[in-house]
Amino acid sequence: MVGFYRDTWVEVNLDHIAANVRSMKAWLRDDVEIMAVVKANAYGHGDYHVAETALQAGATQLATAFFDEALSLRQRGINAPILVLGVIRPEEAKLASLYNITVTVADHEWLSKATEYLDGNSLSIHLKLDTGMGRLGLRSREEVIKVLESLTVHTNIKLEGAFTHYATADEPNNKYFHEQSARFTEMLAWLPTRPAVIHCANSATALRDDGGLYNMIRLGIVMYGLSPSEEMKGLLPFKLQTAFSLYSKLVHVKKVKAGDKISYGATYTANEDEWIGTVPIGYADGWLRKMQGFSVVVADRPAPIVGRVCMDQCMIKLPQNLPIGTKVTLISNDEKSPSYVDEVAKHLDTINYEIPCSISFRVPRMFFRNMSIMDVSNPILEKNNDF
Repeated sequence: MVGFYRDTWVEVNLDHIAANVRSMKAWLRDDVEIMAVVKANAYGHGDYHVAETALQAGATQLATAFFDEALSLRQRGINAPILVLGVIRPEEAKLASLYNITVTVADHEWLSKATEYLDGNSLSIHLKLDTGMGRLGLRSREEVIKVLESLTVHTNIKLEGAFTHYATADEPNNKYFHEQSARFTEMLAWLPTRPAVIHCANSATALRDDGGLYNMIRLGIVMYGLSPSEEMKGLLPFKLQTAFSLYSKLVHVKKVKAGDKISYGATYTANEDEWIGTVPIGYADGWLRKMQGFSVVVADRPAPIVGRVCMDQCMIKLPQNLPIGTKVTLISNDEKSPSYVDEVAKHLDTINYEIPCSISFRVPRMFFRNMSIMDVSNPILEKNNDF
């Protein structure tokens, strides 16, 4: 196990992730499978550990955004089916085949180029149909027919699935959602034979409407115990268990006098004699400069960040003189805490998805199962296992 030597770390509760997967599985029809979305290092949680946990809890497939993410999982021993949701280079089609990685086809030109590099190897694909997201996908019947014609010639390319992505599934107004759903039904009818796997549902879709889920959903944000949107919190059919939390410790404590200033730009002036603590986390860790003014939790009390957040450190106003080494809760997995993930997102005027994704690789991850540490991930030291 690789350790770490800084007083800032993430804790990932794998039991919570497993519980969320099991809850979703129980909510779905028996014939609907779960594809666990572990892109972006599993939304900042740690892709390998989350993938293993999700598969053990009932997911049958995995999804990544990029080819490199899928290859990394294969190289670490994950053998479950993996779909790359984004577009890979046509030149890498053979490598995808060798590693048994399923790829997305979003246009006919890509498919034509990819066939030149396969050298007769078999490649599994999912068709991406653009029903209104406007990001990736085939949009017209003519495009779909071209792809199908190409598949009749290149029989080593196997059409395993088809999917789309909804733009507004997490919003109260479902008019556009239903328009996309109808469009997907129409586009699927263009296929003379329906592929084995059809998926349109992200977490929000799966929670709101199990009538049009086909036979697989893509479980993302809910797997990590977070609501797809603020509006959906009151619609959740089961309780989510948040997996991500971020902690640090005080590394320096000082008493400043009224009129003393803190950090770059001297943007904070003490109104009275105050105790100031320095915390070893900054914007290089994803703890952004905009966090100034947000209250973290120390000694069970809120402590506002004073002055600008630096690259590697920030300062907080302490409720009292506290010893060096006192634990600081920067992001809590307790929804009642003032530093809960959603509260961080509100402060930054963004969505909760962005918060764990933003905490950089510099911050070690500790993985917990059954209340015990099972592993630590520290990419900085993993480059050299002599430590």
